[in-house]
Formats: sequence, structure tokens, C-alpha cells
Amino acid sequence: MLIDAFLAAGPYLLLLVVSFGAATLLPLSSELLLIAQIKAGSGEMEGLLLAAIVGNTAGSVFNWWLGKTMRHFETRRWFPFKPSDIDKASQRFQRYGIWTLLLAWVPVMGDPLTFIAGVMRIPFTVFLPLVAIGKAARYIILAWSL
Repeated sequence: MLIDAFLAAGPYLLLLVVSFGAATLLPLSSELLLIAQIKAGSGEMEGLLLAAIVGNTAGSVFNWWLGKTMRHFETRRWFPFKPSDIDKASQRFQRYGIWTLLLAWVPVMGDPLTFIAGVMRIPFTVFLPLVAIGKAARYIILAWSL
């Protein structure tokens, strides 16, 4: 029974994990996996969407947490952003405001955007709904366009 439950949850867990990773600096594509799973009938569309949205939003929350708590490591070689890059991104974020978090799903700019939101100490209660709305809209539009 446990194996059956795991196998049934497999596509959803895989999409959740890949979506989480795709929201970080890892070069993963949750969109391609979502499309492949929907086309293959690997699970219910609503469940696959939920897994992608939750995983990708959780990855962005991880970025936000890193930005909020790890900036004191910015002078280390292994740190993914240079202090000057953080300063420039912080200035842009201040210029365009919190509504840019609706664009956290955009490739290349979304991951650093969520990190900078943490650096800027954007309250979690503001961060989470904006990021989740943008990511949910992206996945829903993608799934329903198939």
C-alpha cells in the first residue's frame, strides 16, 4: 500500500521538487516538466498545477530567506552575488517597488528579485501573496494554453 501511494504521488512530488529548484539558482525548467506531465496524463491537472505553484513559491521563499539572513556572507567568494550587484538591484527594487514581485516568475530576473526582497526586508506577509499570485497565474495560463 505504501508503495502504491508513493507511486501515485510520484509525478506530483517530482514536479514539486523540480519547481522548488527552478525558483533558485539551479538551472531547472518546471514549465517543461509540467507540460510533459500534463500531456502524458501523469496526474490530474489541478494536482500538477498545485505542486508546481507550491514548489516554485517555496523556492522563492527560500531565496527571500537567504537574502534576509545571509547577506553578511556577501564578501565571500562562494556567495552568488557581489555587493555592488546587490546594491544596484536594491536601488532598482526601491525604484519599481514591491509590485515587481508579481514578476518573480520571469526567467533570469525572478530569482535575484526574490533574494533582493529578502535583503530589503520586505515583510513576508507582503512577499508571499505577491509572489504566489504571479507564479500561479503563469502556471495556470501555461496549463490552459495546451
